[in-house]
Amino acid sequence: MFTLSEENYLKAIYHLEVDGAKGITTNAIAKKLATKASSVSDMIKKLSEKEVLIYKKYQGVKLTEFGVKTAANIVRKHRLWEVFLVDKLNFSWDEVHEVAEQLEHIKSPKLINQLDVFLGYPTHDPHGDPIPDKEGNLKTIEKSLLSTLLKNESGICVGVDDSSSEFLKFLDKKGISLGKKITILDKEAFDNSLSILIDDKKLSVSNKIANNLYIKKAHNG
Repeated sequence: MFTLSEENYLKAIYHLEVDGAKGITTNAIAKKLATKASSVSDMIKKLSEKEVLIYKKYQGVKLTEFGVKTAANIVRKHRLWEVFLVDKLNFSWDEVHEVAEQLEHIKSPKLINQLDVFLGYPTHDPHGDPIPDKEGNLKTIEKSLLSTLLKNESGICVGVDDSSSEFLKFLDKKGISLGKKITILDKEAFDNSLSILIDDKKLSVSNKIANNLYIKKAHNG
């Protein structure tokens, strides 16, 4: 029903909506997909005709209920394939995104439902992102950016904002991964860089890194 390109647009708009954007502009979509605003305008017309989104001048784009469900299904496939590649085929978390980008366009609902069963109904992908269920529902967890934690606060690393291969490889080098406890030892007033404790090892991380790591804060602060 949808072309590969249309699915990519739907997914991009879905991510922008999940991130809290309201009335998404053509420029925001163009930036997300690294394409021209004129190409976005053409695609918006096509997708409006397929009733997956509504476009209002000066108010931007919004997915319809059908659009949300369609996009969530693409995201579901992508994230399930990432789990499969890491858990069953021993891919590293920095290798899976591009392969999953190709696999997410497979149309067979039976295959994806069987994959979900085979994997034991995972709730999150290898990067900590929640996997939508069959109905398109998304369970989110309370999380904060590492950069917002104060001195002596700690929490568990539950996700990354930047899932680029370069960033994930960098985290591997530093021994930072999902499930690790991170404690803030000190915060530098000059550049907001952090001194952290992870696996009884002290590390210094820049504000840029801290702005790309999600933490589930410990209740005891």
